[in-house]
Amino acid sequence: MDVRRSRVREKERATFDIHDRVNYAVTESKLKIEKDRSVIALNLQVDEKICSMYDYFEIFLGRMMLCRKSAEILGTTFKLTLNGRKVL
Repeated sequence: MDVRRSRVREKERATFDIHDRVNYAVTESKLKIEKDRSVIALNLQVDEKICSMYDYFEIFLGRMMLCRKSAEILGTTFKLTLNGRKVL
């Protein structure tokens, strides 16, 4: 999952499309693998003044579900946390 502010090219924020807004809104992204607990955890900080959680999920819900299914195949659990709130 590659969502991060640095993916947005230099341009006026007024011209951002939904992908630009979502990527720009992600201020921190950490992927943590806990082998002892068989957990893959993605923790994101999203500036909700820039994009709503609805915008985030409009783009990434399908990918999040694929992450969850992939983790299951690997015998692990996928967890997603947005702004400190457990989502998956």
